Amino acid sequence: MSVDLDARQRAMLAEIGVRVFAAPARAAATAQVVPAARPQPSAAPLRAAPPMPRDAPALPSRAGGIELMEWDALAQAVAACRACQLCAGRRNTVFGVGDPQADWLIVGEAPGEQEDLQGEPFVGQAGKLLDNMLKAMGLERHHKVYIANVLKCRPPGNRNPEPQEVAQCEPFLRRQVQLLQPRIILAMGRFAVQSLLGSSEPIGKLRGRGHEYMGVPVVVTYHPAYLLRNLADKAKAWADLCLAQELMRGQPPAEST
Repeated sequence: MSVDLDARQRAMLAEIGVRVFAAPARAAATAQVVPAARPQPSAAPLRAAPPMPRDAPALPSRAGGIELMEWDALAQAVAACRACQLCAGRRNTVFGVGDPQADWLIVGEAPGEQEDLQGEPFVGQAGKLLDNMLKAMGLERHHKVYIANVLKCRPPGNRNPEPQEVAQCEPFLRRQVQLLQPRIILAMGRFAVQSLLGSSEPIGKLRGRGHEYMGVPVVVTYHPAYLLRNLADKAKAWADLCLAQELMRGQPPAEST
């Protein structure tokens, strides 16, 4: 699968470490050229994933209230949330950032130190890499893209999220998906994948095919922080972005309201 790239996008790919080879020049011909059929992405049929096991599921009454909230109320509920122990050590909650009419929803794992300080997801070096990946696709985080995390508070010392913490935050992310109605979700990192798909399989086994969350196509890929440590996998992440774009092209555009 491929994406047509202009010079700026090729430069962005070079900056994130993905080599792009230019197609050979076409010979001039007088006869009409019939373009070859475009190959379809090798995505498996979209099927709803089973729910992720939870050690401490959120209370139904709390989840039910969250499902009725609009954006402002939802952001206030996240800022005031004290449903788990993470609230004790946070500086800021990290609600999300981007276009409320987004086609793309990027879901990460949990805030790190800089995200906790700034109250915005994907900042620092990992955020810069994500921005460059989006720019290579002709996207940016404040236009047709929304970025959120599974957890809205930073775990101490950037430790892995615990199941009960994910369970308490899940209603917030679920409501964000309901409000956004994105055309594609890009799940970045192991805990984002586990939360959205309810699967403990490694990312390497879930890549390269479509999944589904709440009726929205999901593509699995590596977290930018992982890619900074494993440069050879940047090309795989680029292939995942191309797959996401192919799947999104099969979705009708959202109706404007």
